[in-house]
Amino acid sequence: MTNIPLAERLRPHGLDELIGQKHLTGKGSILRTAIEKGKVPSMILWGPPGTGKTTIANIIANTLQQKFYTLSAISSGVKDIRAIIEEAKSQPGAILFIDEIHRFNKGQQDALLGAVEKGTITLIGATTENPSFEVNSALLSRCQVYVLKALDKEELIQLLKDAIEKDSILSKKNIELKETEALINISGGDARKLLNLLELVSDVMGKNVLITDDAVMEIAQQRIALYDKKGEQHYDIISAFIKSMRGSDPNGAVYWLARMIEGGEDVKFIARRMVIFASEDIGNANPNALLLATNTFEAANMIGYPESRIILSQCAIYLATSVKSNASYRAIGDALAAVKKYGDLAVPLHLRNAPTKLMKNMDYGKDYKYAHNFENNFTTQEFLPETIAGTAFYDPQKNAREEEIRKFLKVRWQNKYGY
Repeated sequence: MTNIPLAERLRPHGLDELIGQKHLTGKGSILRTAIEKGKVPSMILWGPPGTGKTTIANIIANTLQQKFYTLSAISSGVKDIRAIIEEAKSQPGAILFIDEIHRFNKGQQDALLGAVEKGTITLIGATTENPSFEVNSALLSRCQVYVLKALDKEELIQLLKDAIEKDSILSKKNIELKETEALINISGGDARKLLNLLELVSDVMGKNVLITDDAVMEIAQQRIALYDKKGEQHYDIISAFIKSMRGSDPNGAVYWLARMIEGGEDVKFIARRMVIFASEDIGNANPNALLLATNTFEAANMIGYPESRIILSQCAIYLATSVKSNASYRAIGDALAAVKKYGDLAVPLHLRNAPTKLMKNMDYGKDYKYAHNFENNFTTQEFLPETIAGTAFYDPQKNAREEEIRKFLKVRWQNKYGY
């Protein structure tokens, strides 16, 4: 029993035991209703690590009492898929759970299509990657996509308390949960990582355990390899990679890139993050960044390792040394917040299309000023609904002059690295 990790010992067997994901599994939620009715569609569970994807799949199988097959996309191939499909033909309602389904190539995903479409199996795929990019459109169209969220602070604290009170091993110890900040910060919303860290701290401290932030940090720094599994660490490394580029440090960016390359990270995973970064952190301060990042994605994906390391390095250095602006990122965020706050505000009459006489009689399009009829193709008019008229979502000051920033960065690099 003691060889079973804490996270596995505490794995919920029913929806009422699950902490988090109430938008999917709470009373009256869409997924819970489907489970209770016994009509579960094939689905893709998309979310960060440690948010309950595998647990939900197990709960579905337990609740429906169906044959449950599991495959890991890292170690399985078309042969394994076909063998399970053949066996499932005699097991009506069989469920096939595929962890990290984003790692399946097109051929492997295509092997699932017929069985999913005919209902031979109910597919549950788990992925930490956007399924729009990583799952074939044909397979995706046959599945519901459910998005899981990282657990919030209150949910993580509840998870810790449950572990201390209910686990067969921890409950026999004298554990005082005095501080939780370090446990929560290190786990980053990953329930499995949180429980593994709690178990590590408990093992190191013995029978009487006083959990403080300082104690957790000291133990984590000394024994981090014991709980930070190889498959989870890449989230920390990609974070360091992005933050190095955001901080305009090409040396840090190349180092963390090398760590990912050496660890066999998916070239598309790295390249896609650079495409996102080019728009989020550089934007219109240097529009060429997005063009280069997009071309890098195509080129690196086409060529693959080892040669793609050169392309990735070129792009990472370019992005790190580029001028930065998050004005576009902030603008769409603020605009979305306005949409959520004010709802579907009516389109002003002068901006509406008027293809019919009735619409024209209702003043659709009236007083609209056609910009090209004015000097410099510009005229002052309001393009926002009256309720939010005059709101500035975009801050042009965020797109500072490139040359001035380049001079600043050059001085910074000279002071730091001597070049």
